Amino acid sequence: MLSRRGDRVPGLLSALASACRYCWVDVGRGCRRWWPRRWWLRALSVVGVAVVVVGLMAAQSIVEALTRPGSDPVAARLAEWGRDHGLGPLVTALEAGQYEVNKPRIGGAPPGGIPRPPGAEAEHPGGQPAPPPLRPPVGVSPLPGEGQWQPVVSTPRGVAVRATTVRPDAEHTSFLVGVLWMDPTLVGGVLHPGTVDPGGHWSIPPKIDATEQRSVVTAFSAGFRLQGDSHGGWYQDGRQLRPLVPGAASMVIDTDGRVDVGAWGGEIGMGPQVAAVRQNLVPLVDNGVVNPTCATGGTRQWGSTVGQAAFISRSAFGVTPTGAMVYVGGPALSVCTLGELLRSAGVVRGMELDINPAWVSGVYFHPNGRPQPPAFELFPDQQIGTQHYLQVSSRDFFSFDLRSVPENR
Repeated sequence: MLSRRGDRVPGLLSALASACRYCWVDVGRGCRRWWPRRWWLRALSVVGVAVVVVGLMAAQSIVEALTRPGSDPVAARLAEWGRDHGLGPLVTALEAGQYEVNKPRIGGAPPGGIPRPPGAEAEHPGGQPAPPPLRPPVGVSPLPGEGQWQPVVSTPRGVAVRATTVRPDAEHTSFLVGVLWMDPTLVGGVLHPGTVDPGGHWSIPPKIDATEQRSVVTAFSAGFRLQGDSHGGWYQDGRQLRPLVPGAASMVIDTDGRVDVGAWGGEIGMGPQVAAVRQNLVPLVDNGVVNPTCATGGTRQWGSTVGQAAFISRSAFGVTPTGAMVYVGGPALSVCTLGELLRSAGVVRGMELDINPAWVSGVYFHPNGRPQPPAFELFPDQQIGTQHYLQVSSRDFFSFDLRSVPENR
């Protein structure tokens, strides 16, 4: 007969006696347990320790994300953390849910009408001539001042930057989108790396430092995250942090600051004069025509966040036939309406940049040869403050500087 501890008997009986301590089945008149005594306490202890360890690791990582240098909003930091830790689908689902309950309102008028751009300055002859007024969306009559370009950075050699405001479309008529026009003969572009995206060490700092602040005229966010969402590469200092993708929409900055946009390997490509390349999705405007997939394309064309037809904050950049550069940023934009605004501003080749309110921003400055120049937001209700790009940034961005700083303003 076997005891609860098991008798030392040969062969099969000995094995059964040993295993008996882990079962409910009686062997002879012996054991009656399936698991060791208090097995559930041990299991809970193991699970509890695992949860605590994972929780501590996640907490430390979240704290690091929330306390890193820069002025990124908390919601943006948490979303970035989630995507970095395999929670991208969950973040996207939450963003989509938030959009469904907070869709931009239809109809109405902008409170106070079309504002005059803050920091508007006087005209100065020189440089490229002013572009034609930007036409308002099809189906709406222009409001006073809508689409009228105003000098916002004026130098003795001409107007370097102009700005205007328009409504996004004939439905979302209470929202305002900001548009910047930059003279390529007076300003040149710079691609700044972010400390996280792309990360690494580069010759350009992850902010507009005190030296560049003496000549900077504009700054705005770059494209989608490089960890897959942008479907493109990143190049600077003679090396590709991520491989450049043939056919991808690409913003190219030459060593002299000249900027161009196009499909990589098509209108533009690598050469000894190329200083930086930032790719993002596919071309939005080509040969002056908006990409016909703007309403139907999938994640490969326009990204996985919310959807190309959602009317959310978006931004884009393009060039005109004369080389003038145009930036568009604001709320209540679909991919199609964003592309249409670029086209209306005379852009022949353009690309979508970043989206969502936590990232879309445009800032222009009055360079006076000193650090901390006066700064102005491009469009109303912009979430990103004017000092954002003067601080260390976790994400890459573009700035544009005067080719020579005027002695007097």
